[in-house]
Amino acid sequence: MTDAAVASEPARRETDGPGPLAGVRVIELGTLLAGPFAGRLLGDMGAEIIKIEPPGQPDQLRDWGKARYRDRSLWWPVQSRNKRCCTLDLRTDRGQKLLLELVKHADVLVENFRPGTLERWNIGPDALLEANKGLVIARVSGYGQTGPYARRAGFASVAEAMGGIRHINGFPGEAPPRLHISLGDSLAGMYAVQGILAALYRRDALGGREGNVSGQVVDVSLMEACFSLLESTVPEYDRLGVVRGPGGTGLQGVAPSNIFKSRDGKWMVIAANADSVFRRLCDAMGSPELADDPRFVTHLARGEHQEEIEAIVAAWAVERDAAEIDRVLNDAGVICGPIYTIADIFEDPQFQAREMLVKHVDPEFGEYVGPGIVPKFSATPCEVRWSARWEEGSDNRDVYGSLLGLSDAELAELKAQGVL
Repeated sequence: MTDAAVASEPARRETDGPGPLAGVRVIELGTLLAGPFAGRLLGDMGAEIIKIEPPGQPDQLRDWGKARYRDRSLWWPVQSRNKRCCTLDLRTDRGQKLLLELVKHADVLVENFRPGTLERWNIGPDALLEANKGLVIARVSGYGQTGPYARRAGFASVAEAMGGIRHINGFPGEAPPRLHISLGDSLAGMYAVQGILAALYRRDALGGREGNVSGQVVDVSLMEACFSLLESTVPEYDRLGVVRGPGGTGLQGVAPSNIFKSRDGKWMVIAANADSVFRRLCDAMGSPELADDPRFVTHLARGEHQEEIEAIVAAWAVERDAAEIDRVLNDAGVICGPIYTIADIFEDPQFQAREMLVKHVDPEFGEYVGPGIVPKFSATPCEVRWSARWEEGSDNRDVYGSLLGLSDAELAELKAQGVL
């Protein structure tokens, strides 16, 4: 690396691309889910994502999952869309120095290693912020960077269990089931993005205005991300000693709000626990008198007589096909909808209208449909710019050449040394 490259100004940012985060540059370290999911969300919103993988030891998500298409994982191309893939061995002194040079040109660094890993590699927050005082560093781990569990390895399965959401899932007296996704990882990734955006706002809108541009560390725990969803269960236990358990298909004391089987065997969610909505439900079912029945006239009363009112709704629903239930109740302003499979989602016009089923073009196996981008922006709409790169280090030349000024000969030497 030449002295001129070290002293050069950061490369010009392309701020006119799609998405509100165009011009924001993110370095993504780590593998699998939580950290890379945060990177994907930022990339969906237009940020430039530079994904760093160890040479010869790429992200395991490249080959993750049982479902295969043309012998390829279908998870990797979605999780790693809109990302530029580079290799760098952070265990080597040269690799660490190159990363510190990269962060001089970045706004954000996302990592999801076990706490202490970056410090062991001499690229902890102190070193990173010395290289770039405005850097926002998002650290995602099982239990957070501090506390007695900090050094434990953490996966979503345990985070969901210890975070409390696994216990309240399923049916009373049965083994608590798990959602068939890595919910804890996704929640942590979303909180990381939320923290990153808040830190960028503080740095640029507030800090910049005050002339004190500074970055900071955003510390996200998978366990805490799951715990944050527990609503009122914390004060319920603190003040009342109540340990909320699983509620099956509904919510205990909230009625009617459950799933009900239609005549054609489909499960429909009907949620009419608010007083005004319950009255509309009674009218739609042809039983307006139920709204004034002392057992059901208030939210608390309906909670005390939950089984009775939900049995009445179930008896009404089972005499009608799902399409009729959906039409009648939605026309009446009652919250209602079917439980969809992914096949149902593909057929639903709302998903199509909202561009939630988006065509991707993969360089290895061609076209496929992936999930759309959430949320929608009116002035700076987002887009899937490209599917994932499959070749390890596919963007080494572009990234290290444009940002650090490395020549092809220098890149070749670094590759031969195992640094890239």
